[in-house]
Amino acid sequence: MTETPTPNPFGPGLAQFLGRGAAYYGAAFARIDQSGGRAVVPNLWAGILGPVWLAARALWGVFWFAFLADMLAVVLIGIGLLGDLGSDAIARADRLAQQAAERMVAAEAAIASGDSLGESMKTSAQAIAQAADQARATADAARLRAPAFIAGGAALGLAVHGLCALFGTALLAARYRRWRALPALPHGLPPLRLAFAALLPAVCLPLAVYRFAAPAPPDWLVSFPAATDLRSDLSRAIDAGVSSLADNLAWLFTGITGAINAVLNLMEIALVATPWPIVMIAVLAISWQVAGPRVANFAAAALAYLAVLGFWEKSMATVALLGTAAALCVAIGIPLGVWCGRKPRVYSAMRPVLDFMQTMPAFVYLIPVIAFFGIGKPPGIIATLIFGMPPVIRLTALGIANVPETVREAATAFGASRRFLLFKVDLPLAMPSIMTGVNQTLLMCLSMVVIASLIGAKGLGEDVLSALQYAAVGQGILAGMAILLCAIVLDRIVQGRSWT
Repeated sequence: MTETPTPNPFGPGLAQFLGRGAAYYGAAFARIDQSGGRAVVPNLWAGILGPVWLAARALWGVFWFAFLADMLAVVLIGIGLLGDLGSDAIARADRLAQQAAERMVAAEAAIASGDSLGESMKTSAQAIAQAADQARATADAARLRAPAFIAGGAALGLAVHGLCALFGTALLAARYRRWRALPALPHGLPPLRLAFAALLPAVCLPLAVYRFAAPAPPDWLVSFPAATDLRSDLSRAIDAGVSSLADNLAWLFTGITGAINAVLNLMEIALVATPWPIVMIAVLAISWQVAGPRVANFAAAALAYLAVLGFWEKSMATVALLGTAAALCVAIGIPLGVWCGRKPRVYSAMRPVLDFMQTMPAFVYLIPVIAFFGIGKPPGIIATLIFGMPPVIRLTALGIANVPETVREAATAFGASRRFLLFKVDLPLAMPSIMTGVNQTLLMCLSMVVIASLIGAKGLGEDVLSALQYAAVGQGILAGMAILLCAIVLDRIVQGRSWT
């Protein structure tokens, strides 16, 4: 009589997900589900194979932690069994013993010749010999720690494999639930994944043991065999290309510098050359009108700090630099952001450029800027422009993309033109996101003040840079507070009462 197979409570997809072992895991998963996820179902193969089993089952989130811990366990055992823990101390002891012997011979020769330094040299030789004996004692003590390394590695390895045995089935059950919702997740036991799961430990573990346990591992294992000649050739080629570009496009760089200087001169006339009472009254009035009396009172206290401590002119010069850079960021960034928000393909093409601009260290911007524009305030503004523009582009694109399509359709149904849609629908609805981008750009531009001072941008960054060079803590703190107060005042004014 044929036995009727027990129906699988998890459905026919379980065999597809597992690849093999559907009967065993079906019962195990059912037991875990019936207990509300509290049941522990030991898995023998997960305990034996450990990280290899996790990789074969595509449990990558847990695999890397288990793999690194397992590698550490194997390395500890390898050091305890194969490594010479006292090799460094023995080498030091041999060097000291040789030095003591040479010193003693010289001391005896000096004593025989009646030199008054002979006894001092003999005492020095005896001290060196004592240091050699201490080094040998240290080596012997280190060698006695070998069993501790072996025991620690064994304990760590047992813990890793024990945890895999206890919780492997539960992790696989959780992944099966996710796979039922997202069938695109890796599943089954494909040969490529099995090969990776087996080869990764087989290659990495012996190399790790060889690196840390061998007395003198080969150079190729300690450091990557870099092609230094190739780097030199590429550096010379880049230098030649930059020089040629700077010579051929000198007219373009000169024009850009002139345009930036024109805007910067206007800002400096308005903030630096104008009598300070007029500037202070204007700032307080704008703060009151835009952000309210509390921000105006804070602005008054901040301006008093700048004026009393002698930071007024440098603060206004810094704000002029910042204002020029921020104005250019907004003038270029908002149209680009609108374009990206309207055209997803454009944003996809521009996203790597924005990622590069944001992730590249700020000091790196100074190298091509100096090559093309020299030093001074315009190059500092250009470096600040590169660093500060991405936020306004990203957040403007986000705001435009999040404008409800139903609102656009309604405006179009009533005969709205493209210009009307942009200025009366898209931009007003995206204004909170746009103003957040402007605010972030403003603060990021201000954070470049100190870095831009390295290429002659001056302002408050010059005081901070001087304090760093001469370790003048008090001067650096006072100048840093001035930059901080400028940032807070500008931030509050740009935020205003409410943009929502």
